[in-house]
Amino acid sequence: MADFDIKQQLPLIAILRAVTPNDVVRCASILIDEGFTMIEVPLNSPEALRSIRLLVEHFGQSRLVGAGTVTTLAQAEAVIATGARLVVTPNLNEGVIRAATAAGCVCLPGVVTPSEAFTALAAGASGLKLFPISQVGLDGFKALRSVLPAGTLCIPVGGINPSVDSMKPYLQLGADGFGLGASLYRPDLDDQQLRINARAFVKSYFQALEACK
Repeated sequence: MADFDIKQQLPLIAILRAVTPNDVVRCASILIDEGFTMIEVPLNSPEALRSIRLLVEHFGQSRLVGAGTVTTLAQAEAVIATGARLVVTPNLNEGVIRAATAAGCVCLPGVVTPSEAFTALAAGASGLKLFPISQVGLDGFKALRSVLPAGTLCIPVGGINPSVDSMKPYLQLGADGFGLGASLYRPDLDDQQLRINARAFVKSYFQALEACK
């Protein structure tokens, strides 16, 4: 999966925070059924590395699966050892970026400022996770997007809802997709509600994309 082209996928990253190994394959299967191709398990979830190994075992040959909330080089190395090919961070850590990209992973570091963004790209980041997007805001994202190199992958994360009104403004300004957390998945949701949420996000994304034309 080292040649996985994120720009050829449905650009919605499912963030399964607090998922357990007992639930992760079932939940991922529901998401994949609804069109998701990118799934992350944050490392502050219970037994996160075990869940990630299960995702790699079941879906790693055809889907981009891996870890979020990767904040240290040691964590990145542990994730890479599972065979995961997605490393997402909430912060800028150049060592994590270099290790992940050297291993052939898609690496999306969390940034807010232009300085962080350009440092991340110089370290080899696959794209940028704008986090928290509520802090960056539409005006901040517009300004940042205007100075980034053409083609830079930008993924807003934090507070995105399954509605055209939530997604369209960022898509109009050049967002490439979104990371989806609690509005998509929470450990207290039953399977039916997770499927409803997933379907709503996919539908709203395509509707928002169409509305931008």
